[in-house]
Amino acid sequence: MFTGLEASVIFTVGEKTLDGAAIASSGSATIQNGAPAIVIDRVNKWFGSFHVLKDVNLVVAKGERIVVCGPSGSGKSTLIRCINRLEEHQEGQIRVEGEELTSDLRRIEKIRSEVGMVFQSFNLFPHLTVLDNLCLAPQWVRKLPRREAEQVAMSYLERVRIPDQANKYPGQLSGGQQQRVAIARALCMNPRIMLFDEPTSALDPEMVKEVLDVMTELAGQGMTMLVVTHEMGFAKAVADRVIFMDEGEIVEDAPPQKFFSDPQSERTRLFLAQILDH
Repeated sequence: MFTGLEASVIFTVGEKTLDGAAIASSGSATIQNGAPAIVIDRVNKWFGSFHVLKDVNLVVAKGERIVVCGPSGSGKSTLIRCINRLEEHQEGQIRVEGEELTSDLRRIEKIRSEVGMVFQSFNLFPHLTVLDNLCLAPQWVRKLPRREAEQVAMSYLERVRIPDQANKYPGQLSGGQQQRVAIARALCMNPRIMLFDEPTSALDPEMVKEVLDVMTELAGQGMTMLVVTHEMGFAKAVADRVIFMDEGEIVEDAPPQKFFSDPQSERTRLFLAQILDH
């Protein structure tokens, strides 16, 4: 139910050897050096007959911040949901902090305890106060005493700048406030990795900035982050790499400056022309 420095990585994809955290959407990702946070190796997933992820390879270095974008149905949200097994991949391997993600429930729970996830629709418990939402996982999973869990929770509410909302219920908060609570809740588990699945897409425009500000601050503190978003300003300012997905494949993977100024794929150029015109 609950989820959670820059490293140099050298690995091979097919016949090519790549330095840093470059990837390709075909071939096999083989780590030769370094200790990556996430390795996705030839992953395939189907929903019935629909092939949603096609031989996806991705290596994420510790402390790296990656933005994933693409049209609806491209597989970007499915990809990050596979990282903590909210979705199950049928072929290939996923390793998180060196642990292979399998169907073993204990291993899944261990990985989820280290990987925080923030959803588009907040996924807060409506019948619990903000403070109780934040304390629940640390108490049940980390076995923290209630007093200590509350101290941790309040420290993160301070960090996302809403400590005064601790005793309110989610329904009493704005969308932006609820999303900041969701971020604080994930951080209470002290995750090594944070996954964001379109965290601003359900927000009114005036609330987007307050959430992006919190995410930008988090990125500046060295957290490993994968963010599915169409907030291209955030990608330019924060990302180490921007990935474009289409039809279940990684089509483009580049640093922001190159991604926006000199995309190699015609499909990426068409996407950027549409999204940057709005």
